[in-house]
Amino acid sequence: MLEKKEPLLQVTNLKKHFPIKNSFGFTKNHVKAVDGISFELYEGETFCLVGESGCGKSTAGRTILRLTEPTEGEVIYEGKNIVDYNPKEMLNIRKKMQMMFQDPFSSLNPRKRIGTILEEPLDIHGIGKPKERTDIVMDLLNRLGFQADQYYRYPYEFSGGQRQRIGLARALIMNPDLIICDEPVSALDVSIQSQILNLLREIQDEFNLTYLFISHDLSVVRHIGDRIGVMYLGKIVETGPTDQIFQDPKHPYTKALLSAIPSPNPHRKRERIELNGEIPSPIDPPTGCAFHTRCPFAMDICKKETPKNLEVESEQFVACHLYTEEGAKEKEMTNA
Repeated sequence: MLEKKEPLLQVTNLKKHFPIKNSFGFTKNHVKAVDGISFELYEGETFCLVGESGCGKSTAGRTILRLTEPTEGEVIYEGKNIVDYNPKEMLNIRKKMQMMFQDPFSSLNPRKRIGTILEEPLDIHGIGKPKERTDIVMDLLNRLGFQADQYYRYPYEFSGGQRQRIGLARALIMNPDLIICDEPVSALDVSIQSQILNLLREIQDEFNLTYLFISHDLSVVRHIGDRIGVMYLGKIVETGPTDQIFQDPKHPYTKALLSAIPSPNPHRKRERIELNGEIPSPIDPPTGCAFHTRCPFAMDICKKETPKNLEVESEQFVACHLYTEEGAKEKEMTNA
């Protein structure tokens, strides 16, 4: 685990509620896609947001970058709240924070050549002259395993894995400090996934990058993440170091997710935890703990009170009524 220092990125009580309007244009309700998440991201580490589809993890990534405007909360980057930044100030932040999108094809303009796509950020920020921009792009493409003639090709001429590497090149072209990777390997074959993940790790060391890695696949997260944040229905229910989460998950939802990972050994059976019921609607989430409608250990208090986020092990936090504040304090005193 990396040595603790001042976080590069600090997200506090971040919310994104999408309004639902009636036929007259009045807001009648909201989709609570992200409903008050908090976490810290340190320089040089990979923090992974995981959860089922629809839990709000991709919306969280877009909201942090202000591709969608937050409803509430703070996004502190290098000590400053970028939620308050005007468009000109955000333009400067874009140099330092970039995004790698899920779909490697739809995220690239099909009518532009790859070289033009990659030079566009340099042009927007006024970096270099045309010849210098071309040299920068050529050099980066070469470092990512492309040939010089591929600079002139269109996105449809590349495979899915190659297009995702082009997406990575576009994120890297401004030499950022932080890249938000939104399901970057979910649309790829397993063999290509491993190539992209290995490339991400190599590039992280070479460029001194920090990743916010968003994924629904825990087997992918295990190989790239330093810490994990588990999301359910717009909230983070557990965070902790990757190895610690996999060895000793605390929240019932985390346990259920881990039990669903296929075992590489067909002769070794893993006890599967099946969750009953459907995921509640983010339009009208349950009161108290959002997971109580599917939790096999739900108690009366779970229906009434939202659980506090408690440190139950060193650097491992969980929001669950199975763990009491007194127990967390006792553990803290024991560790001291």
